[in-house]
Amino acid sequence: MWIYEKKLEIPVNIRSKDLKLAKALFSQYGGPDGELSASLRYLTQRYAMPTGKTKALLTDIGTEEMAHVEIIATMIHQMIRDASPEELKEAGLGGYYAQNGKDLFWVDSEGVPWTAAYVRALGDPVANLMEDMAAEQKARAVYEHLLSMTREPDIIRPLRFLWQREIVHFQRFGEALQHIYDFLDSRHHFHMGKDYPLE
Repeated sequence: MWIYEKKLEIPVNIRSKDLKLAKALFSQYGGPDGELSASLRYLTQRYAMPTGKTKALLTDIGTEEMAHVEIIATMIHQMIRDASPEELKEAGLGGYYAQNGKDLFWVDSEGVPWTAAYVRALGDPVANLMEDMAAEQKARAVYEHLLSMTREPDIIRPLRFLWQREIVHFQRFGEALQHIYDFLDSRHHFHMGKDYPLE
């Protein structure tokens, strides 16, 4: 299904340590509104979509979100790779380091492990798309908070890219929601007491 191009969507080349921001950035790695949650949400919800157009959209955006997981992971790795255990401890990452070393693990900025409870898939296309729009808005807000915490161009560039993608995804989900409304309002064919939408 996927063709993996061995490069990030946007280059990440962070040359300085920023342990406190790395800790905050975990919100987008393993947090409830982070990139992993978004990817799995969309790749799960696509199966209940009633049209090929909306299935394709959720597949495309879910796949892109997985690429965003990779961007966030690369950013965190580069921000902490040269840190000493003492520096990690001072930045509030001592417990994380004790359990994981410098390997990345899906936790939020407070160290709470990622859980599948973050992924909502209700089997209703309207509810799912509204959930998706809300998720994109929440992620956009988190990126704005993260951007307000740094002045480093090497960090700002990928964060701004990810922020912009949240806006585009919100717009695409809004278009998909209108498409679903139009589909549900279209003529229906009645057969044996059941209502079957015409494709």
